[in-house]
Amino acid sequence: MLGKNDFYSMKKNGEAISMVTVYDSAFARMAEAAKIDMLLVGDSAANTMLGMDRTAGISMEAMCLFTSAVKRGAPNSYIVSDMPYGSDTEPELALQNATKLLEAGAHAVKIEGLPLKSLEALREKKIEIVGHLGLLPQTAKNFKQVGKNEEEAEKIIEQAKILDSLEPCAVVLEHIPDMLGEKVSRAINAPTIGIGAGQQTDGQVLVMHDILLMHPFKLPPFAKNFANFWEAGVNAFCDYKNWVCKKKLF
Repeated sequence: MLGKNDFYSMKKNGEAISMVTVYDSAFARMAEAAKIDMLLVGDSAANTMLGMDRTAGISMEAMCLFTSAVKRGAPNSYIVSDMPYGSDTEPELALQNATKLLEAGAHAVKIEGLPLKSLEALREKKIEIVGHLGLLPQTAKNFKQVGKNEEEAEKIIEQAKILDSLEPCAVVLEHIPDMLGEKVSRAINAPTIGIGAGQQTDGQVLVMHDILLMHPFKLPPFAKNFANFWEAGVNAFCDYKNWVCKKKLF
């Protein structure tokens, strides 16, 4: 299994880091078979798995449940779990909740933004962290690109440097200009994982439902699909229904 030192070495050697969100044992097993470098149990499960409008709706209990499922499906993969909205507002609370995710099978926890005291508390206990800057879905009022003006860009760069001082496993950069993604990647030692942050980050992450096209919705501008599970699935269910109906006739 890869680990934090491997990810830093991959950045140093110019090797791209692959990360994909997974939520259950079946797809985690596929991702491990494909040798994906990092598996993210994302709070996007609120949308993709539970049908909620926002990621902020998912509970700590649900994140632990999804994490344990991924661990069972991919026991030899490096697993990062999202800290759900409100679970890291205070250092002691962050410690309690991060510990729950580690006990469920995560190797590191991902936290949006810069709740510095909570981040420092986790690192003091040697809990591995992954940062998340740029667009922050848990609290965003809209999903437009951020970091387009100089003030926003400088703030993101400074936040990344502060995160870097805590030696995170990686820093996710979401929906920022390509040039800013490159600047942040050059400014810090930690590997950067882009999702709509250009091709000059040290790795990329996408939601598995977008990669496999498991829905009929329009993809985000930075997403890409590599299969069409929606079409294949609908066709399979239609074939099954026809098979059932045909059997009824005999």
